[in-house]
Amino acid sequence: MTAEPGPGEDRPLRIALLSYKGNPFCGGQGVYVRHLSRELARLGHRVEVIGGQPYPVLDPGVALTELPSLDLYRQPDPFRTPSRDEFRDWIDVLEVATMWSGGFPEPLTFSLRARRHLAARRGEFDVVHDNQTLGYGLLVPGGAARPLVTTIHHPITVDRRLELAAAPTWQRRMSLRRWYGFTRMQRRVARRLPSVLTVSAASRREIVEDFRVRAGRVHVVPIGADTRVFHPDPAVPRVPGRIVTTASADAPLKGLLHLVEALAKVRTEHPGAHLVVVGARPADGPVAAALDAFGLGGASGAVEFVRGISDAELADLVRGAEVACVPSLYEGFCLPAAEAMATGTPLVASTGGAIPEVAGPDGVSCLAVPPGDAGALAAALGRLLGDAALRERIAAAGRERVLRRFTWEQAARGTVEHYRAALAAGRRPTAARGVAQAETEDQPDRD
Repeated sequence: MTAEPGPGEDRPLRIALLSYKGNPFCGGQGVYVRHLSRELARLGHRVEVIGGQPYPVLDPGVALTELPSLDLYRQPDPFRTPSRDEFRDWIDVLEVATMWSGGFPEPLTFSLRARRHLAARRGEFDVVHDNQTLGYGLLVPGGAARPLVTTIHHPITVDRRLELAAAPTWQRRMSLRRWYGFTRMQRRVARRLPSVLTVSAASRREIVEDFRVRAGRVHVVPIGADTRVFHPDPAVPRVPGRIVTTASADAPLKGLLHLVEALAKVRTEHPGAHLVVVGARPADGPVAAALDAFGLGGASGAVEFVRGISDAELADLVRGAEVACVPSLYEGFCLPAAEAMATGTPLVASTGGAIPEVAGPDGVSCLAVPPGDAGALAAALGRLLGDAALRERIAAAGRERVLRRFTWEQAARGTVEHYRAALAAGRRPTAARGVAQAETEDQPDRD
């Protein structure tokens, strides 16, 4: 009888990758699941993604197990009340009750469903990799009876602070506090995790400070661009004056409001400058008001919004721009920066969060500006639009930087190293304490 290879040996691993939401076209979590799972499979590992709605889109070679919720935020009827025959168990009741009280239930309820699912499949996986669920269910006995590795892209407390600062009324602030109530759970769970992966040194600092996770437990594994899709293509012509950005008008931390103001300034010297935003056009709110105030909306043609495009279409859109822009106030990594650089498009980027780690030195692989400074943003955009030699030099340096540091294959190899370290150490989360103790035992959380 042949002995099974030990956990520290270089053998293919059986990996369960958990993600409470996996939409690859909305937010970074779905993008992470799709690309990391594909590269892990290409390295020879068996990867099964266990996901909630919206379900992830995966590449061939990766299995998907759907873990359905009540999908309370689906379009076109978000915040819906399910019919009585949709309820299956007490977790469904908890999900609806939390939504009715103004909270966001999905991280908790997905973790409880994942715990039940994994307990029924004990022994089928070598390692469980949680993609920022950080729910109590992963700490309850039976929920993680094998090494648990967790990725925290950045603490959602950062989003919470920025949205509260931008809230125009006390009613809105109260609503945001209820919505972000799940961050207290995430802090408590994060403190008990034996191995936390994150995507940048900036995120690592935020996790240590906001979640109070011991620094020695948090490890940086950068992610990157899919360089088979995002690469230069001489057949795609540059569109004069085009600036492209991937930024949600609904998220203040993405900085689109400041980019709209900057565009208005740029057009005084470069009247052909125009912006293509990969995202939904806002019907109202600060960005919509700014478009009207600066005369950039409607028939002006100065700002175009596109959505629902494929990765290949996005790559062509970025390749066709003279300049790519990341105006974010904060990013835990910044995939749009890496993807733009990979296509050979010169980049203007803020210095918010981890963006400098990705974009590199000012004047070398990008033009860097302070976050929230529309004047500095306008000056950098105008400088690139007016200097073809500078665009070419920055574009070449940016692509070289991505190829050297930020690819998904490198991310997968670095992640596997931490899987094997967790297996070798036999680490476990502090499961025996359970949910009730997790609720009461910690130091007081900062609000």
